[in-house]
Parts: sequence; structure tokens; C-alpha cells
Amino acid sequence: MAYDFTPLKNKIKETEEWLSRELSGVRTGRATPTLLDGVKPEAYGSRTALRELGSVSVEDARTLRVIPWDKGLLKNIEKGITDANLGVGVSTDEMGLRVSFPELTSERRAQLTKIAGDRTEQAKITLRQHRTDALKALDTAEEGGGMGEDEVKRLKGEVQKLIDVGNEALAKVLERKEEEITQ
Repeated sequence: MAYDFTPLKNKIKETEEWLSRELSGVRTGRATPTLLDGVKPEAYGSRTALRELGSVSVEDARTLRVIPWDKGLLKNIEKGITDANLGVGVSTDEMGLRVSFPELTSERRAQLTKIAGDRTEQAKITLRQHRTDALKALDTAEEGGGMGEDEVKRLKGEVQKLIDVGNEALAKVLERKEEEITQ
């Protein structure tokens, strides 16, 4: 009986994509609109993602411009950004909001690197859980008489190889992010 590794490969890929999304929210020296993805100001009676309330664009290396579609939401958006505790300055003008990111200190860079490392560790824990699930499925198949002992042992080795490749991919994502933070 051939074992299908597709679900495991998909889970590994999903974990890598999750880590990339998580790390995109960690601030580096440059301002990017993804840094405001976690901001959900109060609008129309519920918390709404900022990108659904207006456009977010890069004004310069350390400044983002938020132009709300409904100017009546300016105060709510400003409060939402302030409440998100991103360590940014927010000012309003006739066009909308200007979000200024101060220069990173070496202490803050160290904190951001630690946060990135913690998120990577969460992703590695998820990979280990996926490995455990795959190994249990193989053991179940062996107990059910669908596979021989040698076949299961070989397939467990393949599972470990896939997990190792996944861990290497996570390490590369972290390495790129750490490089961005230190620049």
C-alpha cells in the first residue's frame, strides 16, 4: 500500500506560509502596509480591518499614509492605531492619517529579533505536531495489517526528511527577517 504524503506536504507549506504572514507583521526599518494589518478600529458598530476602511500606502521609508473612504472614521482609525501599541506616531491632516515609524534602537531590534524567533519556534512546534500525526497514521496502518514493518520504517524516514526540509524552510524565513531587522 502506497502512503500519500500530500496532506503532510500541504500542512508543512501552510505552516511556512503562516510564519511568513506572522513575520510580515513584525516591524523592520522600513514602513510597509502589512504592519497595520493587525489594526482593527471600531467602525459601524464592530471591529473592522483597517484595509477595509481605507487605503494604506507608503509615503516614504518610515511613513505610511492612511486615507479612509469615510472621513467620519478618522478619529476611530487614529484611536485603533494608537491602541494597537505599535510604537508609532499618528497625525491627521486634510487627506487622512500619517503614521510615522521612529528609527529602531538596537534594544528594539533585539526585541523584534526575539519576537521573530518566538514565532518561528511556534511554527516548529506545529511541524512537530504534524510529524507526530503522520507517524501515528503509519502506526495505525501497520497495526491494521495494511503495511509491513519494513515499509513503515522506510515511510517514517520519509516523513522525517519532509519535516527536516520544512524546518530548513522556516529557518530561511527567519534568517531573511532577522536580516531585515538588523538593516
